Amino acid sequence: MADYLPLPDSETADTRPARVASLDVFRGLCVFLMMLVDYGGFMFPIITHSPWNGIQLADFVMPFFLFVAGVSLALVYKKVTNRVEATWKAVFRAAKLFLLGVFLQGGYLHGVTSLTYGVDIEKIRWMGILQRISIGYVVAALCEIWLPYRTWREVGFFKGYYWHWCVAFSLSAIYLWLSYALYVPDWQFMVPASASSLPSSNDSYVYTVKCGVRGDLGPGCNSAGMIDRYILGFDHMYMKPGYRNLKECNISANGQVSESSPPWCHAPFDPEGILSSLTAAVTCIIGLQYGHILAHLQDHKGRLNNWSLFSISSVVLGLFLAIIGIPINKSLYTVSYMLITSASAGITFCAFYLLFGYLAWRVERREFSLTSPCCRQLRFSQLRLASSDSSINPAVTEVIRELPRCIVNSSNVQDIFGVLVYSASVNF
Repeated sequence: MADYLPLPDSETADTRPARVASLDVFRGLCVFLMMLVDYGGFMFPIITHSPWNGIQLADFVMPFFLFVAGVSLALVYKKVTNRVEATWKAVFRAAKLFLLGVFLQGGYLHGVTSLTYGVDIEKIRWMGILQRISIGYVVAALCEIWLPYRTWREVGFFKGYYWHWCVAFSLSAIYLWLSYALYVPDWQFMVPASASSLPSSNDSYVYTVKCGVRGDLGPGCNSAGMIDRYILGFDHMYMKPGYRNLKECNISANGQVSESSPPWCHAPFDPEGILSSLTAAVTCIIGLQYGHILAHLQDHKGRLNNWSLFSISSVVLGLFLAIIGIPINKSLYTVSYMLITSASAGITFCAFYLLFGYLAWRVERREFSLTSPCCRQLRFSQLRLASSDSSINPAVTEVIRELPRCIVNSSNVQDIFGVLVYSASVNF
């Protein structure tokens, strides 16, 4: 007779860790912002990417994705039993994400309106958004899997993951050294005559960019662009860089660069290039440290205090670097930009955790006394309907319908706050 395995009971059937509501909401915010700036940037230019120096709403999207990837890694690799196996899985996942980015942004789907497809291997773009996320992901994952650490409670936020911070500082130091120490000579590039606004008797026009400098962070003579030109090649970079929207380039309504514009306005530039990927990986490592606090510190107030302190410190340091001459620049992913956007992600995560974590926990413990009869009826309706067999929790409809009346009839601020938090925590 065949052996039969007993069915797992309800207590052991689902061993997956509980989801973190604040982290899920943060992921949703990232996706929402991505869609908002992609589809709304044409109507509201103020929310699109800054042409060069400065920061606008769209410039927060990439760091937010990197930050949330780092936080998630701390939860995924909280306990690693087989480091080699975990490494292979992380590398394989990053490779899949990188190849997916090449497929989506490398030029394979180059005719959306005409339904044409195919790859011109001589002009394929190697770097992109998903590629950058994959690089930050694999760097943070390897740090979490292989670098030693001590118990967070014993030594604190910085000392517990000392080697992680060493990697972050090393990547930032390498970035700064390459940005300011490399000599950028004069360089030339060719643009097809069809794409150039200048007359030419040949099939292409040759532009010359005068540089001969070190430490320049302008669009034409920065070391990040030089590294990409040498390693990736001109034809494998982003052909429509954001700095063409600068006043110096005098771009027309149909996307043509003026003849009087500087030569670098016609050149390609990759905002997700090789050098800037170093500081992008640091953003992921910073998110990893926020995840460590979430994974190893159980006190709600302690989590919020540590996150807030580090976020405020990062903002202050980033603003100080911007004042002394390191511009806030998304295309170069400067250190000041990395610190300010990482801190903004941390502050946003704190706000979501305060609402969907700490305050929801207090509501569950009845620390917010819902004294109004309407609010008690709201909770009774949610509990009564939550056990329904319907695939969509009917309590959601009940809460939405009763919420405005409960807020109006609440006798104090705590009641209103408690109702809002409790309603947000309804299980969809």
